[in-house]
Amino acid sequence: MTASTAAAQAPAPKPPADPAGTQFLVFFRSQPIGREEVVALRIGDEWVIRGSSRLGAPIDITTRNAEVIYDLQWRPKSLVVDAIIRGQDVSLKTTFEGGKASNVIAVQGSPQSKVDAVSADPVVLPNAFLGSYAALGKRLQGRAVGTELRAYIAPQGEVTMKITAVASERMDTPKGAFAATRYGLTVSSPPPAADLPFNLWTNADGDLLRVSIPAQTLEMAREDIASAASRTSAFSIAGDEPVQIPAVGFNLAATVTRPPKPTGKLPVVVLIGGSGPTDRDEVVAGIPVFGQLARDLVAAGFMVVRYDKRGIGQSGGRAESVTIADYAEDGRSILFWLGRQKDVDENRIALVGYGEGAGVAMLTAGRERDRVSALVLLAGIATTGAQLVIEQQRHLLSQMKIDDAQRAEKLALQERINQAVIKGTGWIDIPDSVRRVADTPWFYSFLTFNPAQAMRDVRQPVLIVQGELDTQVPPHHADELAVFARERKNKATVDVVKVPGVNHLFVPAKTGELVEYTSLGADARVSADVTSAIASWLTKTLGPASR
Repeated sequence: MTASTAAAQAPAPKPPADPAGTQFLVFFRSQPIGREEVVALRIGDEWVIRGSSRLGAPIDITTRNAEVIYDLQWRPKSLVVDAIIRGQDVSLKTTFEGGKASNVIAVQGSPQSKVDAVSADPVVLPNAFLGSYAALGKRLQGRAVGTELRAYIAPQGEVTMKITAVASERMDTPKGAFAATRYGLTVSSPPPAADLPFNLWTNADGDLLRVSIPAQTLEMAREDIASAASRTSAFSIAGDEPVQIPAVGFNLAATVTRPPKPTGKLPVVVLIGGSGPTDRDEVVAGIPVFGQLARDLVAAGFMVVRYDKRGIGQSGGRAESVTIADYAEDGRSILFWLGRQKDVDENRIALVGYGEGAGVAMLTAGRERDRVSALVLLAGIATTGAQLVIEQQRHLLSQMKIDDAQRAEKLALQERINQAVIKGTGWIDIPDSVRRVADTPWFYSFLTFNPAQAMRDVRQPVLIVQGELDTQVPPHHADELAVFARERKNKATVDVVKVPGVNHLFVPAKTGELVEYTSLGADARVSADVTSAIASWLTKTLGPASR
């Protein structure tokens, strides 16, 4: 069954209860930059998606009015956008007829025409109106993994979208909890553009709740869901207990899970998340990496603490000014809190850091040698952050259908950006939009982070775990980290586990590439080889309970 046939056979959705409009907050790099008001309703024999928005830097778009009209089979009829984009008046009027999208684009009153060939029923997604994804939410109802739809990115052209995951989740808000469906999708664009994975959440009626485009660090969420007191939960463990842990001037929201029927004081594992706006379950492409790891560690007899990063989810604090050292201070706050818990064995506390969190764990363990007994580094980097960025960029460019000169140019630009961030000078030839994204305290701290130096302060036994298909932090980093660990003066135990056939998420994969993540499916699971290796090593290293 084609997407268009399925849409035609589906019963007409009910109009929303609030036709006056739904408020959404828009985030860039986890920071709020504006809001949109969106209306999606059926009027007679048409579906109408309309709205307005005001988005600040670096996007800098004010949409005075946007409207997309479809017929009842979700075939587009017209699009109108009236906006101010980076200080210029821009309007777009598009009509759809006879397999063509006829556009009239006016910038500062100067019109130009453009005609594109389109399919019969594309979802119309103008870049200046994120609320247009409300139509996609309706179209996705009842669709299965593997379904393909077409989208018209007005006025650029048509692309293919494929559903790569469908998962049931729960959203907890101050007003109560409700069921949601998360759709993982991938947009396939003509070369040299890379495929673009994103996620979209709807309620039972297909109403849009949230859109997240990780590669663009862009997200839009309904106002109540975007609240710091709200949380999207895709995973839970029997015995999960939500707690608030005091940090410096704010609270960290965490989940503590104890093994069933514990006896005596418990060994504890604190999970420290990777880069980006990650929550306590470290959900990536719908896969709750930490949730699954916590479940297996609890089953092995450990109490596990997992928490939302500063400024993310239900945790307080501000993410825009945070550094890796600040994240280490948050880790110390959790250790201080654990020291006040009567059922915790203070002599058996381990930190497990993932990705960027491996560096955070090293810094924390180096400062709290008496509070941390063991350290597990998952996909930790062994070079400076600046070197890793270039390594990752080189890998991504090798997959793009561009010539060597273009690759060299893009690498040179990234080098200039890195050096400008580190030195604070050299921004003259770099676009302001790039500087606004890159010139941040966190990126400076990441580029200058030196794992070799951090490891010198670590005195605890160390386990290094690496997926052999990891393309984000390639396997050679594990070997180099082990060299740093073995060069320490105290000669504490160092073990390395490389797991074949798993990617950066420690999930079985075929290629390990980032674009593969969303196609791994809702049943993707962190490899038991990984979780059992961690549990066995911690059991052996932490030893018996304190008397």
